[in-house]
Amino acid sequence: MKCGSPGYTLMEILIVAAVLIISAAVVIPQQALASKDARALALRSDLEAIRSRLRLYKAEHEESFPAAGTFVAQFTSRTDSTGAVMPPGGDTAKYPFGPYLLTFPSNMFISDPALANTVTTGASACPGDSTSGWYFNTSTGTLSPNDAAHREL
Repeated sequence: MKCGSPGYTLMEILIVAAVLIISAAVVIPQQALASKDARALALRSDLEAIRSRLRLYKAEHEESFPAAGTFVAQFTSRTDSTGAVMPPGGDTAKYPFGPYLLTFPSNMFISDPALANTVTTGASACPGDSTSGWYFNTSTGTLSPNDAAHREL
């Protein structure tokens, strides 16, 4: 450039950079909070879907809930009235119930993806210890997210 030609001064460039940095400092935390709120809303939605299908399962299976070791399999497979899971190639007429879910939802607040869609059972309140995605209380028939922040849902 020739001397005296129009251009930006260092001060103008620093002011624009400061405005951009301040704007980013305000927007980024809000976006992270919105993402966390969206995950919590999805968790509530998944929980309601599972609970409604759990009521249907109980009505179709002689007022019994899924068994501890096969909870997810009983929800995602065809079953008979006792809860037995249909083997591959089994007769669908003998296993008229289900599947209640095509895949069992993951609890997005569980850090280990291998545990996020698993269910542990017990006869006490949900521990919220993140050892599984979900916890089924066998004494009350209540399913809860098994993470400390959401176990009371």
